[in-house]
Amino acid sequence: MAFTEQYDIVVVGAGHAGCEAAMAAARMGLRTALFSFNLDLIAQMSCNPAIGGIAKGHLVREVDALGGIMGEVADAVGIQFRLLNTSRGPAVWSPRAQCDKRQYRVKMRQVLESQANLHIKQAEVVDLLLDEPGEEGAARTTRGVRLRDGRTILAGAVVITTGTFLNGLIHCGEEHYPAGRSGEPPSVLLGEALKRLGLRGCRLKTGTPPRLDGRSIDWSRFAEQPGDADPTPFSFRTVELPQKQVSCHIAYTTPETLRIIRENVGRSPMYSGQIQGIGPRYCPSIEDKVVRFPDKEQHQFFLEPEGLDTNEVYVNGMSTSLPMEVQWEVVRSIPGLEKAEMLRPGYAIEYDAIDPTELDRSLAVKQIRRLYLAGQINGTSGYEEAACQGLMAGINAALLVRGEAPFTLDRTEAYTGILIDDLISKGTNEPYRMFTSRAEFRLHLRIDNADRRLTPYGHRLGLISDGAWRDYEQKQARAVALEKLLATRKVNLARLSEMLPEVASALGNVAGQTYAQLLKRPEITLEMLLPALRPEFDESAEFAFFSAAVNARVRNELKSVETEIKYAGYLDQQRKAMEKLKKAEQRAIPSDFEYAGISGLSREMQETLTRVRPQTLGQASRIPGVTPAALSLLHVHLEVGDKRKAAAAGIRA
Repeated sequence: MAFTEQYDIVVVGAGHAGCEAAMAAARMGLRTALFSFNLDLIAQMSCNPAIGGIAKGHLVREVDALGGIMGEVADAVGIQFRLLNTSRGPAVWSPRAQCDKRQYRVKMRQVLESQANLHIKQAEVVDLLLDEPGEEGAARTTRGVRLRDGRTILAGAVVITTGTFLNGLIHCGEEHYPAGRSGEPPSVLLGEALKRLGLRGCRLKTGTPPRLDGRSIDWSRFAEQPGDADPTPFSFRTVELPQKQVSCHIAYTTPETLRIIRENVGRSPMYSGQIQGIGPRYCPSIEDKVVRFPDKEQHQFFLEPEGLDTNEVYVNGMSTSLPMEVQWEVVRSIPGLEKAEMLRPGYAIEYDAIDPTELDRSLAVKQIRRLYLAGQINGTSGYEEAACQGLMAGINAALLVRGEAPFTLDRTEAYTGILIDDLISKGTNEPYRMFTSRAEFRLHLRIDNADRRLTPYGHRLGLISDGAWRDYEQKQARAVALEKLLATRKVNLARLSEMLPEVASALGNVAGQTYAQLLKRPEITLEMLLPALRPEFDESAEFAFFSAAVNARVRNELKSVETEIKYAGYLDQQRKAMEKLKKAEQRAIPSDFEYAGISGLSREMQETLTRVRPQTLGQASRIPGVTPAALSLLHVHLEVGDKRKAAAAGIRA
C-alpha cells in the first residue's frame, strides 16, 4: 500500500512565490507542506541577488504591507540599498537592495522553519491527483499530488510555483541540455502532467550573465556606485539594517566588445533558431542589445557583488547565451577585466508556462477546482512579481479550505492588483514585468502608503501580528496629528528667520499662511521645516517620534505626510477617477453568462470573452479587442437579465 500524507495546503516549488504562498497559508492556521527539489536551495536567487527596483520595489512594499516575508528577509541580508528615481516625483520612487545571495536563502529557510503549521519537504512532485471526471463540462477537482518516490499527498488545495523548471532547457552557444537552473534537473513529469489537463500553454525564455572572480578584476578602472548614506528599508517593520554596506561599480562596453558580439551573433541560440521561446523585451541579452540598437556605440553594465563572504561578481546588463569562449572574449575586451576569471558562464533557459487567462482573480485555475498557480508559471519575470502572486495564491488557497470568499485586489488598490488583472485579462506573450507606467493611479499607489492601503487587509487575514498592528495604528495616528498641526498652525516667521534664515529670506510674504500652505511650494520640504517645528513638537508627547534625530524611518513618515499635502489636488482628482473605475469593477458578470447569444458581438469577440470569462465589466474592458460598443452591448444584456430575474422573483413572491 502506498504511503499517504495529508495537509490542508500543498505548495509545489520553493522559489519566492512558493515561500510566500506557504508562509501565508501557515500563518492563516492551515497545515501546509512546501515541496522542493533541494532544501538547500530554497529561495535561491538564480539570477541577480537583488530585490526591488523600478516598480518592483512597489511590489515588495505591498507584499510586506500584507504580511509577506520578502521585504524583511531582504532587509536582514541587504548589502547595498538605493532609493531609485528620487530626481522625479514620489509616485515613482522605488527601493532596491543588493543582497547577500547565500545569506538570503539561509535567512529565508530560517523564517520558514520557525513558522508553526509549515512542513518543508524535499521531493519531486510529478503529478496531480484529480477526482474522476463528472458530467460533461463540469470542472474536475484537485485532491493532492503524487511524488516521484510513489508517495501520495492529499490536500485541500494545491499551489504550483515551479519557476523556470517546467520542461526547462538551458542554452549556451550551440550546447543545450535539460535543466531547471544550471546544475539542477528540470521538472519534466509535472510539466507533462499539466499539459494533459488541456490548459493553454506557451514557451518562454529568460537568461543570466556570466559571473566573475572579483580578485581578478582591476577595480580602479571602474566608477564606484555606493549605496545611500541613509538607506531606505523595504519592510515597514524594519528598525535597522544589520549588514555591512558595499559598493557596486559601473562599466561600459568598448568598440572591441561590440565587434566580437557582431561577429559571433550567429552562434547565439537566439539568432540561430535554436531557441523557440519568447524572451523578456525589457531585459534583453547583450547580443540582442547590439542587434536591436546597431547605432549605439556603448552599453552600460554593473559589477555587483554576490555576497560578503564570496568573491563572485554578477555582471548586471550582460545577460547572454553566446558560446562560453565568446563570453570569455567579450568580458576580457573591457578595460579592467583583461585578466578577469569567469566562474560561471551566462546562459539562456527556455521553459513552459501556462496562459494566465486560464486563471481567475484569485489565481485559481478556472477548469480545475482547488488548483492555484503563481510566479513564472503564469508568464511573469522577476522575484518580486513571483512573490506577490505567491502571497495572493497562498491566501486564497487558505480561504478556500476554510470555506471563505476569495481575497482580491483591484487596480485602484495595489500594483499587485494591476499585475493580476493584466495577466488574467490580457494574457502575455513574453515574460511580464511590472512598470509604474502600467498603473492608472500611480500617485495613489506609492511605496510610502502601501501599509495604509493594505495592512488592514493583512491584519484581518491574520498575516499581521498584533504587535505590528499596534505599530501601524500608532504610525497612522502620528500622520493624522502631524497633518492637523501643519494645517492649523500659522507660520512663525520670526522663528523661521532665526532657525532657517536662507529659507525665510526667499519666502516673501507668508503672513497668515499655515505650514501646510507653505509646504505646497515645490522648493520647501517638511524635513527642511523641522528645526522651526520642533518647539511645536515639544508641546506634545505624540510628536516625540519626529523630535528625535532624523533617520530613514522618520524621513519616510515625513515624506509620506508631505506628499499627501503637496499633491492634495492631484490625489483628489485621482480618487474621483478611481470611484468611476470601481463602479465598472462592481458590475459583475455571471460565470455562466452566454456571450454567444448576444447579437452584435463578432464571433471572434464571443470566443475571446468565453475563453477569458471576465468577472466584471471593468475586466472585460481591458481584454484586447473588446470595444466600447461591445461593452455597451454587454451592459445592456446584463441589465435586461437583472430585470428578468427581478420580475421572476416578484411573480414567485
